[in-house]
Amino acid sequence: MTRPVAVGLDGSPASFAAADWGAREALRRDLPLRLVHAWEWQPYSHLPAVGTNAPRLWSERVPREAAAELRNRYPDLEIAADHITGPPPEVLCDVARESELLAVGSAGLGRLAGFFLGSVAMSTVIHTERPIVLVRAGTTTAGEHQLATDGRPLSAMPYRPVVLGLDLSRPCGDVIRFAFETADLRAAPLRVVHGWNPPAFFAYGIGVDPGLQADMAAQESDALRTVLQRWQEKYPGVDVIKQSVVGQPAHHLVDAGTDAGLVVIGRRADLGWAGPSRLGHIAHAVLHHCPAPVAVVPHG
Repeated sequence: MTRPVAVGLDGSPASFAAADWGAREALRRDLPLRLVHAWEWQPYSHLPAVGTNAPRLWSERVPREAAAELRNRYPDLEIAADHITGPPPEVLCDVARESELLAVGSAGLGRLAGFFLGSVAMSTVIHTERPIVLVRAGTTTAGEHQLATDGRPLSAMPYRPVVLGLDLSRPCGDVIRFAFETADLRAAPLRVVHGWNPPAFFAYGIGVDPGLQADMAAQESDALRTVLQRWQEKYPGVDVIKQSVVGQPAHHLVDAGTDAGLVVIGRRADLGWAGPSRLGHIAHAVLHHCPAPVAVVPHG
């Protein structure tokens, strides 16, 4: 069974940016595209003037009109448009389960405020079992590409780097594989960012050998190289840039995202956790402040 690239639409500009991003990703992966709008009786922030049947009629038009526009842009792409009745988070999680990945939109609030991750997107990120990509409003084809000095995309290096945030304490193969596959499909470099911090006593200068921090940095770099070695052998065409850096991982990933085509992070699925599903602080910060599209890959 061929899994499509799926996109959740809510009629917002961010969701249409996600649909366009999903169409390009489907073409790169040689997969069909599935556009889905979930309908239930509730207020819609992007709803036009209402009448007796206006809300539902508008809801039915959302995926149909998006599909028509994308067919004009990408005539070689197979596109399906679905209108499904049910709570949006549940519908999108069900759709994601049958898809290669799911893309949804995220609205921008400005450079300082970051991005608004709505309740539907947040709930879907936390509960979905498949990779989900958050796409910012205003994301365009040109934003994926390296630019020349005159602002035009370069032909020699078509795609910006894919950035992978890697936790060496529990490096997950699913997350690493997704990042390598994505970079390979785009013929883009892969920048792997590993953020680490020395022990707390470094902050107070207690009994610290001047060469100890340098040794620790070398050990972290060696560990990163060891984890990535077999993946580089599996994907020899991917140019890997390794960054083992001191400091908060989220800060480094947000900074790396300013020049990235996609940032990839993992989310622990908490399969044995009896309480509610959670989103880690690093994923939370990256999702709210990274300017590039962010892929969240769940893992056990």
